[in-house]
Amino acid sequence: MEQQDLQKRLLLALALSFFVFIAFSYFFPAQTAEQNSEKNVTQTQAYPAPESSTPLAQNTPDTVVDASAKPETFALATVKSTNFTMTIDVYGRIAQIELLEDKYRDDEGNTLKILDPQKAKPLEIRFSDAIINSEAFKTPYSVVGAANSIDVSSEDQTLILEQKLSGLTVTKKITFKANGAYDVAVTTSKDVPYFITPGYRPVADQSIYMLVRGALIKTNENTIKTVEDGDAKGNESFNNAKIASAFDRYYASLLFDFDKGMNVSILKEKEDNPLIFIQGSSEFNLHGYIGPKDHEILKSIHAELTDAIEFGWFSFLAIPFFKVLLWIHGYIGNWGWAIILFTILVKLILFPLSYKGMMSMQKLKDLAPKMKELKEKYKGDPAKMNMQMMELYKKHGANPMGGCLPMLLQIPVFFALYRVLLNADELQGAHWMLWINDLSRMDPYFILPILMGASMYFQQKITPSNFTDPLQEKIFKWFPVIMTVFFVYFPSGLVLYWLVNNLFTIAQQYYINHMYAKHKEAAVALHHKGKDSK
Repeated sequence: MEQQDLQKRLLLALALSFFVFIAFSYFFPAQTAEQNSEKNVTQTQAYPAPESSTPLAQNTPDTVVDASAKPETFALATVKSTNFTMTIDVYGRIAQIELLEDKYRDDEGNTLKILDPQKAKPLEIRFSDAIINSEAFKTPYSVVGAANSIDVSSEDQTLILEQKLSGLTVTKKITFKANGAYDVAVTTSKDVPYFITPGYRPVADQSIYMLVRGALIKTNENTIKTVEDGDAKGNESFNNAKIASAFDRYYASLLFDFDKGMNVSILKEKEDNPLIFIQGSSEFNLHGYIGPKDHEILKSIHAELTDAIEFGWFSFLAIPFFKVLLWIHGYIGNWGWAIILFTILVKLILFPLSYKGMMSMQKLKDLAPKMKELKEKYKGDPAKMNMQMMELYKKHGANPMGGCLPMLLQIPVFFALYRVLLNADELQGAHWMLWINDLSRMDPYFILPILMGASMYFQQKITPSNFTDPLQEKIFKWFPVIMTVFFVYFPSGLVLYWLVNNLFTIAQQYYINHMYAKHKEAAVALHHKGKDSK
């Protein structure tokens, strides 16, 4: 295949793949059915009973359902802090957590409730014995020796819950902390097999983007395993795991034990969504957290908990990018400017490679007439034509694939940063400039997307191109318009990155154009000097 055509086709393939990625994110929102249940979170005031009480086998979850165990539930206790209100129901579970900070409020000023009342709740216990399990979901807990409402704003508070069954007493001693962390000690009066869960994942996010939602496990080998919604098999198990997290875009309910580890099993819910269960014992101690996946909060609880912040695809790039952004933000205190400085840093690091690629594109543009002549001259002999083309490239120091390099580097960087800016809780409520009050949401006045599209169009105008296929040329010509339409709905933090990236690419292109003009002048002068010396 002729090398110049290969370059153009690769560029076109990259552009189209980029377009498909963006289009899929917009037109095919994940878990549409989930969004309907998410709406119920804010509409339902009561806390209904679990859909069913499911007994579990000795070592792995079973799917036996006791449909009769559906008593109505109500609040047994309330835990209050500066930033949240947590409700404990009569079955000893965290029925709901309401986030009180302003950045989590909706446009009407309503606070955010992150759990689905219809789903399994954090600290729910299910017994392997079906008879015990059925009785457990008919027998309420009681609060032992403490008020039904505790405030943990200034100091940790402990709540002791007790459930008296036929021949079995279950006690949960839960110490709550102001940052959403808690310690739980479960005691059973006799040794019966049971499992405890961090609950079904939070359902607070209703965005249309391609996101990772489901279960995250940090294994005893320090690897991160995720079971996404729709992918649960029901037979996944992890021995001595360190973290078991049920998560959505910004929030998580997780249990962890970095000392002894946990034996974790995954139950397959409806629509093949994962539900985490951890095998308990007669005297069982765990640590937990429920709330936003804020890096500083998780780090303050335990440094390894930051591994529960999941970025999906390109995590190998997204995680270091996120850490660099956190480091920059630590110095300047504004996420908008942190994104701008990060973009500049990336452009500076990649500039040597971008320089070579852009210079190669300039040379290829100048060689276009000679390449056309070779095509005409050797159109009946492709092998000879390619050989002559390679000689032409070699003579003029042009790399036919060099022009692809800047885009090849830009695509994974964008995808990784896309995941960071889409999943970082820190961007919620983050202000930048006069009109951007939340970098996690779309620009309310469309200023950034329009500037981004204009910069992309201008960048195309000054970038050398030599398309011979009209279809390829039309696709690239309309690409800025298409991207602008999609970026209108993207988080403004991501659009800000792309705009700044375009502006610095334009500056680089002007610099390259200037340097190449000087290079050509020097080459011409050297050529004339050689002639004069003869």
